Amino acid sequence: MLDTSPARAPTPSTAHPSWAPGPPHPELGEGAVHVWRADLAAVSDEVLDLLSPEEHARAERFLRERERRLWSRAHGVLRTLLGRYLAQDPRTLRFTPGAHGKPALLDDRPESPATPKRAAVTPAPLSFNLSHSGGLALYAFSAIGPVGVDVEVADRPIDELAIAARAFDSEEVRRLAELEPAVREQEFLRAWVRHEAALKCRGIGIGGAANGVVGAEPWIVELEAGSRAAAAVAVERPPHELRCWAVAGR
Repeated sequence: MLDTSPARAPTPSTAHPSWAPGPPHPELGEGAVHVWRADLAAVSDEVLDLLSPEEHARAERFLRERERRLWSRAHGVLRTLLGRYLAQDPRTLRFTPGAHGKPALLDDRPESPATPKRAAVTPAPLSFNLSHSGGLALYAFSAIGPVGVDVEVADRPIDELAIAARAFDSEEVRRLAELEPAVREQEFLRAWVRHEAALKCRGIGIGGAANGVVGAEPWIVELEAGSRAAAAVAVERPPHELRCWAVAGR
């Protein structure tokens, strides 16, 4: 979804890491960030069995069946991947919203005799983020700090300049206005996903930047997303390694 909180579009790396088949048991090495890509049309509905009652209830609020199916599959894949990283049953994972709604994991695994009693349920150290547009979903995972990811697919006409005027600084708006329409669409998408990934990395919700919630610019890299689409991942600081993997289909 496009939010319209004004912010300066951060300058990204121009690298476009390629997607390779992902391992069944991924491990985040020190300083590593992983991004997974999923074609939701190719995802089995078996992942829907992993959703919590609250997630099933939220999915039911979508009026259109296609949107309900894609949202449910996207979140089922998220649970699948988190379960692999944590070596934990995906059904047992619990989430908590941050100050601006960004979800985080709760570390409420059963205690063992060798583990000191925790005073309260606390956020788990693994940082993650999900974005999906149409049938394409991206998932970012980091153990080095907050991470944000965004993908946008141009599936309907929009007024890029009107949205840019609310989201970007005047210099970026002028740059977009000078471009041919076909080029402007792609450049707007590139600027938008960088903007959104940065906000999500900082944990800022809709309107956060407008309300003065700002911080240092994160490290951002663009990701290959196909024709008439754009994607980017943002991390609090530059990772030592960025791996991009594809989720296997049915």
